[in-house]
Amino acid sequence: MGVFERYLSLWVGLCILTGLLLGNLVPGLFETFAAMEIAHVNIPVAVFIWVMIYPMMVQVDFSSIRHVGDKPKGLALTLVINWLVKPFTMAALGWLFFRVLFANLVDPQTASEYIAGMILLGVAPCTAMVFVWSHLTRGDANYTLVQVSLNDIIMIFAFAPLAAFLLGVSDIAVPWDTLLLSVVLYVLLPLIAGIVTRHKLDKANDHKRLDNFLARLKPISIAGLLATVVLLFGFQAETILANPLAIALIAIPLLIQTYGIFAISYGTARAMQLPHNIAAPACMIGTSNFFELAVAVAISLFGLHSGAALATVVGVLVEVPVMLSLVAFANRTRHWFPAMESTTSVKSFSHEN
Repeated sequence: MGVFERYLSLWVGLCILTGLLLGNLVPGLFETFAAMEIAHVNIPVAVFIWVMIYPMMVQVDFSSIRHVGDKPKGLALTLVINWLVKPFTMAALGWLFFRVLFANLVDPQTASEYIAGMILLGVAPCTAMVFVWSHLTRGDANYTLVQVSLNDIIMIFAFAPLAAFLLGVSDIAVPWDTLLLSVVLYVLLPLIAGIVTRHKLDKANDHKRLDNFLARLKPISIAGLLATVVLLFGFQAETILANPLAIALIAIPLLIQTYGIFAISYGTARAMQLPHNIAAPACMIGTSNFFELAVAVAISLFGLHSGAALATVVGVLVEVPVMLSLVAFANRTRHWFPAMESTTSVKSFSHEN
């Protein structure tokens, strides 16, 4: 395990503090970044997210889709949780807390934006960080690759309609053109770029050039993640420090959602008698979020300083320490599951081990 993965929570925490500090000391800098916008897309955010996502998309091997039938139970669990359970429970929790329980603490417009941000998090299943969580739980890296590949294909077609449906149900206006542009910009194009890059580098199918390329990209991807965190918290610094109660209010349903989804998926995996190296990554995928996509879409749809953008940024704040706690729990309960199965027939990549 590399230094970054080992101290992931520390690095993200330091970047959050850095963003908050800089956002208050030099707000003009972040106002300049905020003004760099084309067609509702903030250019600095888009660049950093692309820097972060692109290496992950190169890692995804869509030829692995032919192995979807090898171990269908784990895939079925991931897909049901990601697309039939998680988005709807997130929308329901958002409505319960901000329309009922916290209705006297938040004005209706801000409440709608918080709900929208939560919905975008719930409809964006994890892609970029999945390989880290799988590695930390000693999951089957090849099977995780199959899960991510299939999930990304579904996301191209399901993210926009499902997000629009849940936003509409919550009485939130949906600008379809901006939503579709976001899917193309942050899902479809990175996937295409990853496929093309992988095809050109791995024609010999020995993964040597591919592994070397990804090894060179890894520090850049990490820098993209950390820079994105600094930028997002810099944008929201004044709001966060002026109204820390808002952070707590948003964090409560997000924590309930995260731990609740993990409990549902982990309990189901145990009942299905999945081996731990299949169950743990499947549950991590279903529990965590593609927060990079959610943040970018929230900014595009509602603006940098909106409640929706703030909710997705709180999602970043909550996710890393919570997911690390779930990794620790999964590792301590390995004995609850059958012995590990051998890896699938997909070839292993050295950068995943």
